[in-house]
Amino acid sequence: MMASFGHGTRRHPRSRGRTWSRTGPDRATLGIIGVICAVAGFFVLGIVLGPAAIVCGWLAMGRSWAGSRPVTAVVALVLGAIDTLLAVIWLAGATPGYGMF
Repeated sequence: MMASFGHGTRRHPRSRGRTWSRTGPDRATLGIIGVICAVAGFFVLGIVLGPAAIVCGWLAMGRSWAGSRPVTAVVALVLGAIDTLLAVIWLAGATPGYGMF
């Protein structure tokens, strides 16, 4: 009876490269989606697309600041933050003629 505990891993070996879930987009795709959201957010719906770019960039970075970071993820995160900040300033009512820009 005790000998049956070791057989579960032999029938279904897990490869070393597949330690994450295969559902959903990968990190490179999330970085590209984040950059597209950030660039589009400068033109339309910045208050929605800016935070979406931040989230996509953060997920593309692997949800941590440690280690190597893909360039697209950092670009998405930074542009999304700038986009969100500009949208908040615009919503607060700052106009170009009154000293903000």
